[in-house]
Amino acid sequence: CHLAHHALGPPLCRDCSRWPPGVPPHLSHSLGSEHTTYSHLVWPLSDDSPFFPFLRSCVLEKEVPLEAGQGFAFRRKQKIERKYRKLLKKERKINSPQDNQFVDTYPEHLKHLYLAEEERLKKQHKRRDDSVLSEEKLNVAVESVTTEEKFKKKTSNQKAKEEYEKIKAERAKKKEEAEKRRQQREEAQRLYKQKKMEAYKILSKKTKKGQPNLNLQMEFLLQKIQQNT
Repeated sequence: CHLAHHALGPPLCRDCSRWPPGVPPHLSHSLGSEHTTYSHLVWPLSDDSPFFPFLRSCVLEKEVPLEAGQGFAFRRKQKIERKYRKLLKKERKINSPQDNQFVDTYPEHLKHLYLAEEERLKKQHKRRDDSVLSEEKLNVAVESVTTEEKFKKKTSNQKAKEEYEKIKAERAKKKEEAEKRRQQREEAQRLYKQKKMEAYKILSKKTKKGQPNLNLQMEFLLQKIQQNT
């Protein structure tokens, strides 16, 4: 059944020459039937169109012969039409309001029942989401354990390399400690020599007559005793 679009109105079936119900008679006109193919069909048609059921009935009533070389094109149009209808149906499901379906469309004396049903559905969805989340966590844990097992299975070359790095780090640590002890020893020797030189200067001082300065010596010994105690 061939369909065409009129300039002033809705689509017309060429073969059965019928208009949808409610179309004014002055819109009908003769279209001719010399081309009885699907070459002029305008697809995809929306399911919301008021003319869609009429057009669908026209297509199903009569089997139209296809011209040579147009079988593949017709099947392709049918495939595109099916995909488009699926998309429309999916979009309607997504955009349909589900949260308020038990609140505003029912009588007041039944409102509490539908609210309870809505709460039950929400809890059911929540439990489903929690189960999916726990399953994802379990999968992550299994993957982490698998990767750890892979790392544990090391080759002999990797083991030898790790052993060499360990020995190298221990040697560097021992070398650093030895350098630190050497610096501490040198600092202690420097302080000892400095104190010894100060003591020598104090004890070697003499009076104007060339005698040892006993007062300075006694003060030095007193300070030394106080430091030791």
